[in-house]
Amino acid sequence: MNKDLILDVTSDGIEIALLEEDQLVELHQEKNDNQFGVGDIFVAKVKKTVAGLNAAFVDIGFGKDAFLHYSDLSPQMLSVKKYTEHTVNGKQNSPHLNHFELEPDIVKTGKISDVLNRRDILLVQVLKEPISTKGPRLSCEISLAGRFVVLTPFNNVVSVSRKIKSAEERTRLQRLAESIKPKNFGLIVRTAAENHKVAELHEDIEAQFAKWQQIFNELKNATPPQKIMSEMGKASGILRDLLSPSFTRVVVNDKNVAQEVSSYISEIEPGAEKIVSYYTGKVPVFDYYKVTKQIKSAFGKTVNLASGAYIVIEHTEALHVIDVNSGHKMTTSGSQETNALTVNLEAVSEIARQLRLRDLGGIIIIDFIDMKSVENRKMVMRRMEESMQPDRAKHTILPLSQFGIMQITRERVRPEIQIATAEVCPTCRGTGRIKATILLIDEIENNLSYLLNELDYQQLKLSVHPFVDAYIKKGIISRQWKWFWTHKKWVSVTANNNYSLTEYRFFNAQSEEIKL
Repeated sequence: MNKDLILDVTSDGIEIALLEEDQLVELHQEKNDNQFGVGDIFVAKVKKTVAGLNAAFVDIGFGKDAFLHYSDLSPQMLSVKKYTEHTVNGKQNSPHLNHFELEPDIVKTGKISDVLNRRDILLVQVLKEPISTKGPRLSCEISLAGRFVVLTPFNNVVSVSRKIKSAEERTRLQRLAESIKPKNFGLIVRTAAENHKVAELHEDIEAQFAKWQQIFNELKNATPPQKIMSEMGKASGILRDLLSPSFTRVVVNDKNVAQEVSSYISEIEPGAEKIVSYYTGKVPVFDYYKVTKQIKSAFGKTVNLASGAYIVIEHTEALHVIDVNSGHKMTTSGSQETNALTVNLEAVSEIARQLRLRDLGGIIIIDFIDMKSVENRKMVMRRMEESMQPDRAKHTILPLSQFGIMQITRERVRPEIQIATAEVCPTCRGTGRIKATILLIDEIENNLSYLLNELDYQQLKLSVHPFVDAYIKKGIISRQWKWFWTHKKWVSVTANNNYSLTEYRFFNAQSEEIKL
């Protein structure tokens, strides 16, 4: 299966599209102002404990206190707490745990007030980003994820991914991990480590231990609450988890980010960096690779299937509801049961894709078309399990009920992606009034003259609505050529389908927007 990663870098952040066989399956948004991402590590201060919830509310610098439940403390919580306090106070002089005396594990059924008090400081890691009105959810079970291993301080447990089916390979990896892990650190050997040599695992462990050293150095002079370490960006995280020979290309429209991604890939898989390319086309990168069109067609309330059937996706405060409808499909030949099965099987693949694409989490209820046959219901269940295998989020699927209802729970660690597919009226932008279009070109030309003559820009790029683009370029002696003869400087003009009719923007030679 061919996989492409398309990165659209803007001044606000990065949008990342994962394509499988040219079909959009995941969309990630990484904002520049995101201060509380999954995997980020903070030194935090306990604000209060709540016995009724068996949880603590913790200050990590967010507007709302973060939530730390007893079940997320980790058995080694007392060791985490001790290490944090000793490092901040200067008693711990090394990131190594060879001589660090571990505290006893806490009991699974204990009370939060027995292990945490108000104003305690401790090292925490973000489990879930802030969602809606809720603050971040935290864990004291620190984990540093690499490509082949996950390093877990304060325990000595080594475990191997269950997705590695070969018992012989699992035993080999278990022995290797136990022989090379640092003292008082645990290891989780990931699926990607299968059939890899000990040197590669050791190199990955060293890289994760370097992160732990960074945490130690930041912690020495920290004043809670304070961020100690940020998880790598989503692009690098996706590559770390998914990079394989099936990746055919990584396309980036920013030169610096392209170099960063290429450098990262060369570290984790030397020689594979050739798949990275820097996009310099005039058309927006998402438009060129048809990502924008897929986003518009996939994020609406109604999603059409190839056969003419369709699914409807509704959201409530408590859950997501997906309804499968046959459309004109049921008018085809065949029995009602056969047609229902055909539509349901087609819908399963699209529903599995939608769950990944929108990153839907929590409880998901799917209302399939009724089928009387128990075997047909089992077939739909099996197809759903197969379709959701590539999904990295933890999920549980329950069999179809007698009424054709399937229930799915899917882990949610970030706010779900909301994309507005309905476009603002290109004429009035929702206000009922617009600037006089007859004056649009005059306004563009006045700004153009100011930028080229007064501010002395040598190169300019103008991005406009496709209709305006066509107007500027029409004719043998177009307005674009007239600008060149007038100012003796060439102005590049490109069309952007996302602009309204009267919207336009200027960019410099580095593709940075010029604010007027």
